[in-house]
Amino acid sequence: MLAGKRILVTHADGFMGPTLCEVFREHGATVIASLDPLSNPDAPAAVIAAAGALDALVVNLAHPAPSTAARDVSDDEWRDTFAALVDPLPRLVRAVLPQMIARRGGKVLVMGSSSALRGMKRTSTYSAARGAQLAYVQAVGVEVAPHHVQVNAIAQNFVENPTYFPPEVQADPRFQERLKREVPLGRLVTAREDAEFAAYLCSEAANCFVGQVFPVCGGWVQR
Repeated sequence: MLAGKRILVTHADGFMGPTLCEVFREHGATVIASLDPLSNPDAPAAVIAAAGALDALVVNLAHPAPSTAARDVSDDEWRDTFAALVDPLPRLVRAVLPQMIARRGGKVLVMGSSSALRGMKRTSTYSAARGAQLAYVQAVGVEVAPHHVQVNAIAQNFVENPTYFPPEVQADPRFQERLKREVPLGRLVTAREDAEFAAYLCSEAANCFVGQVFPVCGGWVQR
């Protein structure tokens, strides 16, 4: 499915990064696994330049989700969360688009969160940052579609990953009860299930998708 494709995965050691890299390679891709934290404003452009020609950019950004009541959210919490989850995104896309537009082909896939699609208590900062990612994807997606560049996002929750659902969380009986109560699927989506869908969206078979947000969350949200 991805034979001959060169794919850059950011934050490759966190969130969905390890499984994405593994699955992409199984499908024949050459994977550039970036570990740069992207906190320096110049880092995204440097990472793209070092990667060379890219068929796909997978923006996988991880940051601990604050659980602060809205009335207590500090400016620092807001700024830090947006600096980690939002600011690198346009910098990466600005850096990669020229080569994709010139070649008239390419994929940008953002690994986002469905927390932006459903209200949850004490998640205003995180949900707002993830929502900014999805709004950006929708806008840029329709802008670059005429150049045969596809920009889309997976909005996930309740997907097995070491950043937000590590083994100790999964083993907690209270979390297991929450899964049964809130998630129609009744279990976590496996990391491989999610990564296989990401591989599809990075393939030529997904050329028809434009600025779309795909929930992958076991039915927790359905739009």
